[in-house]
Amino acid sequence: MTLTIGIDVGGTKVAGGVVDEQGNVLASNRRPTPADDPAGTRDTIVEVAAELAEQYPDAKAIGIGAAAWIDAAGSTVLFAPNLAWRNEPLQAYVSESTGLPVVLDNDANVAAWAEFRFGAATHAESMVMITVGTGIGGAIVVNGNLWRGAHGIAAELGHIQSVPDGHPCGCGRLGCLEQYASGNALVRFGRAGARQEPERAAKLLELAGGDALAITGRQITEAAQAGDGVAMDAFAQVGYWLGVALADLAQSLDPQVMIIGGGVIDAGSLLMGPIERAYRDQLANRDRFPVAEVRAALMGNAAGVVGAADLARHA
Repeated sequence: MTLTIGIDVGGTKVAGGVVDEQGNVLASNRRPTPADDPAGTRDTIVEVAAELAEQYPDAKAIGIGAAAWIDAAGSTVLFAPNLAWRNEPLQAYVSESTGLPVVLDNDANVAAWAEFRFGAATHAESMVMITVGTGIGGAIVVNGNLWRGAHGIAAELGHIQSVPDGHPCGCGRLGCLEQYASGNALVRFGRAGARQEPERAAKLLELAGGDALAITGRQITEAAQAGDGVAMDAFAQVGYWLGVALADLAQSLDPQVMIIGGGVIDAGSLLMGPIERAYRDQLANRDRFPVAEVRAALMGNAAGVVGAADLARHA
């Protein structure tokens, strides 16, 4: 049995695990991410990996998934929006420090690979995944392989345009999907609805202490589960824009399955229902042709570690 180590690097934590060939996590650990310190972050990754390698000396390789743009060679972090890395040669550093081969990839890619190998897309040869969290990430699998593009930065699906001249995005464009279908967008919709229709946001405002500007995504989920009208509307808006984007991707790529992942899917049918309705409505005139099935991700918080480890195994 081949064991590998997966490392999931985010803005707040570095999580690691030893993973077997069936995607089972045999051991795990984590450290806080010193996000403002590039050297400290890479050394934290080495510490997490070395501790796991000491527990399981038979581990053959390390996979790293980072919330960042990775170069086409899979060696350098070009840019990380929530970390201080700029042109960081991370692969070589971790490999030299641990003595193990290292595979480096984007966090959405490794999460999608976990779903493709062990989760919601195990039956498929092609898939598209959108990860919905604070922002939006994406990944594409074609003929059993991740599609990284010519420069390593393919599938930035959060930055396809949904609304011409819409809300400004951190990427510099206007109207990106991320501005209408992310966790941040959910909060913006919830706060705006509570200010405009406070009578329909009684539960939501109660949870926020009466202050619409203090509303959080977790409160919107709780209020929507309790039937709060404004909170449910916020999910409906996010779901609509995701459904429209999925329909565009189905027309462009024709995958077998579309996966929605990320923290927001904890809302279950509150989000998946509007997504599926908008997706089917947008493709109503294609009813004579098959279209990709839409599914919620299954791997949860383990996706980053499991996907990174499995990519390292296959490399």
